[in-house]
Amino acid sequence: MTKSQTHSQTNPYLSLMSIPPGYINAMGYVDASEVNGPGCRAVLWVQGCMRECGGCFNPASWSFEINQLMSVEHLADRIINDKRNQGVTFSGGEPFWQAPALANLARKVKAAGLNVMSFTGFTLEQLQSPYAPAGAQDLLDQLDILIDGPYIQSQAINDPNSPVSSRNQRVHIFNPALSGQISWASDQIEVHIFKDGSRLVTGYRGQLVFNEAD
Repeated sequence: MTKSQTHSQTNPYLSLMSIPPGYINAMGYVDASEVNGPGCRAVLWVQGCMRECGGCFNPASWSFEINQLMSVEHLADRIINDKRNQGVTFSGGEPFWQAPALANLARKVKAAGLNVMSFTGFTLEQLQSPYAPAGAQDLLDQLDILIDGPYIQSQAINDPNSPVSSRNQRVHIFNPALSGQISWASDQIEVHIFKDGSRLVTGYRGQLVFNEAD
């Protein structure tokens, strides 16, 4: 391994720059989830987060190294063509570090009549500031719902009626048509079993767990 390769693995900005235009560095994806936002929806977990919050539910998402490159075009087709999906949720990792590509994906999905939601460790005010990640406002403009704020373990909520995981987090509804659909809860669990026997567990306070086939 060369010195430049080592540096790119430890420098998030260099890793972000290594993502080809039109692609997203993903941690995982699933269709037809009912515990990651309103209705039945696709969920895209992006790779990379600088916060490393105590009690994080997806520590495997912290690294910015390339995990799984997925093209915006492929993702848009996959989300739209699964007729069970009423929308898509961006989670992570930190979606706003890949805001330009996600905004592009969101536009394609919304053009097909679906809604778009995102989690973020930033606050809305931070995302609207001059110091926000590149493309943050463009992604915000496409969102129907935003859940903002980092997970704070000392403020954790374990409530079957709460859509957020800690008391500091907020639900911002930008699309009034969805105001009566905040029905999911942060402590719900959902298991997806795929044709090869592998399993994906999601929904428990945003947790994403992959299990290989037995």
